[in-house]
Amino acid sequence: MTHIITSLCLRDRGCIEVCPVECILPGQPADKYPWMYIDPDTCIDCGACVPECPVGAIFPQDEVPAAYTAKGGEYISRVGETGHYEGANHLGKQVVLDTARQLKAGETVDLTADIQPNYDFFKSGPGYGAKDNDNGM
Repeated sequence: MTHIITSLCLRDRGCIEVCPVECILPGQPADKYPWMYIDPDTCIDCGACVPECPVGAIFPQDEVPAAYTAKGGEYISRVGETGHYEGANHLGKQVVLDTARQLKAGETVDLTADIQPNYDFFKSGPGYGAKDNDNGM
């Protein structure tokens, strides 16, 4: 089993720094791959990344919620969303996402759609090549 980073991710990067097998990468380019991705073939399911995520975007694959109910204020970032998010990651670098929108309290979102993109990022996307274009965001 693996852990999955969902579209609740706001690219904080804390998860990258604690991963003992270095299997978490930021999506590049961010407009096509808007969150961090875990290589499911390399993840050892240690869970070190989970408490490091300030927005609670990481779940064991079999626990990714099909009906996540927003508390209000969270953002979801997916290709096709047209909203805007600006903030800073824990390194103090600015994060700007133009594929994000803020969720309303009580809004329900299916996060299971975010499982396959983690696999696709490494199988048919940039995968570990994204390290070459990593700008710290």
